[in-house]
Amino acid sequence: MVTGGASMLAGLDAALLRLGVWAPVHSDALADVHGPVMVLGFLATVIAVERAQALGASWGYLAPALLGAGGLASASGVGLAMGKILLVQGTLAFVALLIALWRRAPTGLVAAQVAAAVTAAVAATLWLWVAIPSLIPLLATYLVITIGAERAGMARLATGPRFEALLVALTCLLVAGSALSLALPSIGTRFMGAGLIITSVWLIRDDVGRRLVRLSGMQRYNGSALLAGYFWLGVAGTVWLVAGPVMAGGYYDLAVHGIFLGFGISMVLAHAPMIFPAVLNRDLPYSPLLWAPLLVLHVGMIVRASGDLSGTTRLWQIGGVTQVIALLLTAASIVFLAVRPSSSVRTPNMRPRTPSTSPQAPVAP
Repeated sequence: MVTGGASMLAGLDAALLRLGVWAPVHSDALADVHGPVMVLGFLATVIAVERAQALGASWGYLAPALLGAGGLASASGVGLAMGKILLVQGTLAFVALLIALWRRAPTGLVAAQVAAAVTAAVAATLWLWVAIPSLIPLLATYLVITIGAERAGMARLATGPRFEALLVALTCLLVAGSALSLALPSIGTRFMGAGLIITSVWLIRDDVGRRLVRLSGMQRYNGSALLAGYFWLGVAGTVWLVAGPVMAGGYYDLAVHGIFLGFGISMVLAHAPMIFPAVLNRDLPYSPLLWAPLLVLHVGMIVRASGDLSGTTRLWQIGGVTQVIALLLTAASIVFLAVRPSSSVRTPNMRPRTPSTSPQAPVAP
């Protein structure tokens, strides 16, 4: 968790450098690795920690250890080659971890997560030779499928096996699109765009977000975060469907950050009160404080998107800086809620049973 958090801070510094504004650390090399450090060094590390806890075997922690170390080495500026190799090893260890979970609970939900981890491993391996913009569809597939499996696992309790079948179908669609984007970018990227739009519509229609947003407290917060994330996923899919394989400029920025910030970080915020207690081994009670990073994140996304579409650099910069602030607020809020006196350390019998202990239980990343 420490290396994952450090990777997040390095990735945010790189984001400020790419925005062309003041940053605590100035390094051209750091700016160039912003994407992999955030996706593999930060997000994948946190997810792998939770999955390793679900497995309950000490070797499972090799995956988050390698991913976190790879993120930090890549960001250091002097260990880029070593960082890339560590990320390859970390993603392969993550695949092995998820295969072990699938052997314990051979369901479509876990199989989808295995497929997602494979796309992350392919992206990490290709990064040894291929530029980052060409790898975005693979990294997007990893994130979208992983989160889709989380949502399908929760929704299955209310909707039955139909949700799982749809997830498996969409997994096949997105994996095929991301693979095709490497060989035939014009076709594959638009294929991916259509897949993201379908996923967005599916989640908005069938997931619980629309019902939760009508309630209050934790439920309204959770539903708002879910729906906002699904909206930006649809926006990113529309950009790829219409514009095709953009590798730079406003459309590229909107698609990438619509997926990884508007959707990805919104999902982190939605699931924080449920996932971080297991990861941190402490209660994380709901607080209205959690609304602050969520609102700041999406205000920043709106401003950034306005700059992307209008070509206004100042709006793009303001939106980007606002999103960096949102991620810092996210980390600060989680730490504050976890350590304040009203929180308590979980004892073994207080911890919820990990989803992977039963084939009938949903498996959440």
